Amino acid sequence: MKFPHDSNRIQAFSDGVFAFAATLMVVSLDFEGGFKTLMTQWTDLIAFGVSFFVLVAFWVVHYNYFRRSGYVDYWIITFNTLLLFVILYYVFPLKSLVTSWLGAERITMAELASLFELYSIGFALIFLCYALMYFRAYRKEKSMESALVLYFYARHFSIYIVVGVLSVALSAMNIGVTFGLPGFVYALLGPLCYFHSVLFRRQFGEWET
Repeated sequence: MKFPHDSNRIQAFSDGVFAFAATLMVVSLDFEGGFKTLMTQWTDLIAFGVSFFVLVAFWVVHYNYFRRSGYVDYWIITFNTLLLFVILYYVFPLKSLVTSWLGAERITMAELASLFELYSIGFALIFLCYALMYFRAYRKEKSMESALVLYFYARHFSIYIVVGVLSVALSAMNIGVTFGLPGFVYALLGPLCYFHSVLFRRQFGEWET
């Protein structure tokens, strides 16, 4: 007998991993020096804040997948597991990247390029998992309207993958690392996602997210 998968268990486990990742970020802060020391370590607080809200943004994307579909099979479980694995390690290079931008951590250009590269690989892998989850759910969806929504987001997050890979390429070839070009390239996400949305609506008409 084939039993249906329980999406609630997957969501509960995923929420636990997101919470654990947030806990790891808090533990990495040094509170032993007291209030005065904490006030002088403002760069750590900013880096923690950026990392935390990026983590929340990833959680929202994850939450929205189950809000829009909720489809689960062993492929979805595999993609979701890989996603959580990458996220657990993603927040730490992001924190180091923010710290280096603020000037609190002196690193060489080669080290900065490697940090950009590591950050962008993680970014691309995370959204690859999201795109694969949406595409898998789209292939299994029987409702045309719901399938369109899932197909849109599969393509939408593919744009994130392309931009992440572009950032990796710039970092690997050491192009514009001095003035942060591998980071500024993420600004392309706004216009690219907008034009994709316009193009998609021209192809398939209006639909609700």
